[in-house]
Amino acid sequence: MNKQWYRGLILVLLACCAIICVSPVFAENTRTITDMVGRSVTIPTEIHSILGTAPPTSEAVYMIKPDDLIGINFDLKNSSYVPEKYKSLPNVGGQQMGSKLNYETFQSMKPDIVLYGFDPAMGGNQADIEDVQTRLNPIPVVACADSTNATNYGPEIKFLGTLLGAEDRANSLNSFYDNLYKKVTTTVASIPDDQKKKVYYAEGPDGLKTDPASSPHGQLIAVCGGNNVAEVSQGSSGGMSPVSMEQVVSWNPDVIVAGDKKFYKSVMTDPNWKDIKAVKDKQVYLIPNQPFGWIDRPPGANRIIGIPWLAKVIYPEKFTDIDLNSLIKEYYTKYLNYDITDTEVNTIITYSGLTA
Repeated sequence: MNKQWYRGLILVLLACCAIICVSPVFAENTRTITDMVGRSVTIPTEIHSILGTAPPTSEAVYMIKPDDLIGINFDLKNSSYVPEKYKSLPNVGGQQMGSKLNYETFQSMKPDIVLYGFDPAMGGNQADIEDVQTRLNPIPVVACADSTNATNYGPEIKFLGTLLGAEDRANSLNSFYDNLYKKVTTTVASIPDDQKKKVYYAEGPDGLKTDPASSPHGQLIAVCGGNNVAEVSQGSSGGMSPVSMEQVVSWNPDVIVAGDKKFYKSVMTDPNWKDIKAVKDKQVYLIPNQPFGWIDRPPGANRIIGIPWLAKVIYPEKFTDIDLNSLIKEYYTKYLNYDITDTEVNTIITYSGLTA
């Protein structure tokens, strides 16, 4: 009996010693933060490896602290304007376009944190975040809000800058965004609703998929003062609501922005589209999408450069003072980590249908 008592006492003392010795070390190497939906999350003091659950948040990290990314949600190896070291980032998949997260892949890569892009407008809720956290334990999951809201990218950018110790770059990106957003929205605010140009966002190879003004995917049209003509229901998280040719004819847009190269190349000679005002007036433009979409796909902070581009597409006469060439060069060099040349800038602009 005495032996058992002594053995128990020794085990208790050893456990106490372990707690006393280990706890301070654990505390020194971790910190507790409040994420963007109010959750308390314990994370490493220093973060060196990150995975995001979907493209908008992963691309925000790429723009703020790219070397911390150990994977991305799509394949970059064939993308243009991407440094070689980032082209080799593994494609870990994600929750975009209705896909499910590959938890085994995320766990096997052992990132310091996982970033979860949270946006109620895209159907997200806090229960989803907690479910991902449960499945990925003990990897901490940190929620980032408004990752797809083009009217409010600032808080997410600032949060990530603080979280990742990259405040200077985040502040610089926010200034770039704020200046463009205010310039464009202030200019178009004086346009009466009945004088706003009608814009159709054509998606798919036949141009007969789109996203309405209520969808984050079609949001930039309104930001830039256009009237999104698509009177359709908002699609799933991936968007792309189907429409008929008759609907597009009845909407008769002044401007068409195309998300698909095949459609853009064929629309001007397609007899089904010949009577639409945008086609007759040669006001059809191809949205730049390298390495990330400028208007959509995904609808994340990557769209910041799309704000001045789309403003010049819809209202060229109101934005003659925007130097798109200089803005593209600054954006790619500072925030997309690519030293773009003047020739490459001109190629992007002219390929989209604008004059460089």
